[in-house]
Amino acid sequence: MPKIDEGVEGYLTMDRDEDPLLINKRLPLRTIFFPLGFPVEIASNSPEIMEAARQSWGRFQFRFPFPPLLFRLGLNGDGTGEVPPTPTCRLHWNMLSNIADGDNFVVTDLEKGRSSGWVTRAAVESPLYLRYFFLEAAALAMVCVLRAAPIHAACVALQKHGVLLCGDSGAGKSTLAFACARAGWTYLSDDASYVPLNRSDRLVIGNSHQIRFRPSGASIFPELEGRSITPRAAGKPSIEIPIAEFPEIVAADSCEVNSVIRLNRGVGSQELVRIPSGSLASAFYRDLIPTAAGTSSTQENAIRRLLEAETYELRYTDLDWAVDRLQRLVQTGR
Repeated sequence: MPKIDEGVEGYLTMDRDEDPLLINKRLPLRTIFFPLGFPVEIASNSPEIMEAARQSWGRFQFRFPFPPLLFRLGLNGDGTGEVPPTPTCRLHWNMLSNIADGDNFVVTDLEKGRSSGWVTRAAVESPLYLRYFFLEAAALAMVCVLRAAPIHAACVALQKHGVLLCGDSGAGKSTLAFACARAGWTYLSDDASYVPLNRSDRLVIGNSHQIRFRPSGASIFPELEGRSITPRAAGKPSIEIPIAEFPEIVAADSCEVNSVIRLNRGVGSQELVRIPSGSLASAFYRDLIPTAAGTSSTQENAIRRLLEAETYELRYTDLDWAVDRLQRLVQTGR
């Protein structure tokens, strides 16, 4: 019986066809990107995968001095075909898996900040699918556990007054954020914002370089007509538009939040009312990703720090009224 080292050496020298675990598959392309300002090292054997990563994060600059999170995503196989199925996401202990099928998957260790997976040519040839379900899903999961607390909310700012727009799915977070941006506000994020850990302020960061809408958004904003829809993303915000297409919109990657607004769209009356911050805390805690050790106390502290801001509920039916009411809040404080 060979020693363990001899067995490993023998395995590593096998022909490619005898390498079912893909240990010999080299990933020679390496680049550090900075999603949301945090360093993430991407390694691959596919220029197309690296280009997809650049599309997602190429506009971000280094901001937060952490060791890089590690992401290895390889292309295996040359065949083409239909876009793979919608991945199934599962979490056990610290291991998060996104699995479309046996050839298209990513597994992420949320404790160590490492992610690894393989995809086929069919996935690579659909960059929206590749980015949405694999690249961004895995990288942001690591960020959301180790670097920041995620908040299911849009963020805009006016006169350096940051306003976080939260609420249930369908409450109009992306729509109202885009409407505010077109009215002269600074745009930060559509429906995902992040609170960096271990700070003393209420800084919020977001992806200000793009905005995603549900397909129904075309009925409000005609410029969305004819846009590509992310494959296999039925029921989710899936029309992606670069903010750079709107030169009149001012964007920023971060701001300090002064007001947190829960949106309540479709009610009969239109009003802005004060609410206790505790009424928002439970929903924000639900956005955190639990691991084997439970929810991080540093993430909970970040949310408590954020909710020291003024908290309101905006009840509205008319989008223009909502933008005007938020502007009055910023300018008058009430």
